[in-house]
Amino acid sequence: MKKIELMNELNKYPVFTLKTVKEIIGKNREYAKLVVYRLKKEKLIFEIERNKYTSQKDPIAVISSIIWPSYISCWSALRYYNLTEQLPEIFFVITTRAKKKRIIEFGNIKIVFIKTIPKYFFGYKKEIYNGFEVFIADKEKALIDSSLFKKASFLEICSIIKNSKEDIDFNLLLNYLIRTKNKALIKRFGFLLENLTIDVHRLEKLIDFKYIPLDYSIGVNAKMKRDKKWKVIKNVDI
Repeated sequence: MKKIELMNELNKYPVFTLKTVKEIIGKNREYAKLVVYRLKKEKLIFEIERNKYTSQKDPIAVISSIIWPSYISCWSALRYYNLTEQLPEIFFVITTRAKKKRIIEFGNIKIVFIKTIPKYFFGYKKEIYNGFEVFIADKEKALIDSSLFKKASFLEICSIIKNSKEDIDFNLLLNYLIRTKNKALIKRFGFLLENLTIDVHRLEKLIDFKYIPLDYSIGVNAKMKRDKKWKVIKNVDI
């Protein structure tokens, strides 16, 4: 098989393995390994990790196909939806599966896999991106994940929500918060959303009496004001 014909076939896959190459060329495993070596040397394909390759250069097209099930979230998803202008150097992938290699170098970026429990694995959808199926968090879940996994400060999340009110489905955001049953998330987002005049009465019965810092990335002290309703220590101004 000619190289151009092989590449045309490989370009159909966001991620492929040695077995994929072997089946396309109709040769044995050793010959397939030689072909992969040559394609890598010519920079026609790139090794993602052991026995996983791609011919794609755009990480969005690749990263949700590295492990199954998984979806793109946090800053990566927020940038995808243009809710932030910050270009991510790290792409976050949420998965329920354990992975030995949690961080992968891919070109000039890092792909970080975050293992979560099944109850938090929701709020994502399938999108077609450059001809490939990718799995990515909804805007609302990307905001929640950014706080849940502490991949953005809560002040940054506040800023994004304030600047993108028209783009966010607040009813969906509230439904997702309730579904997590995570009291810290509910208290932080409840305080924020109420300050933005969003009706959050559904969250009020889900909070407890333990005070937490509004922003988990900043310390607290005894002089800081406390919100008695949402049980947050106001260590940042929002």
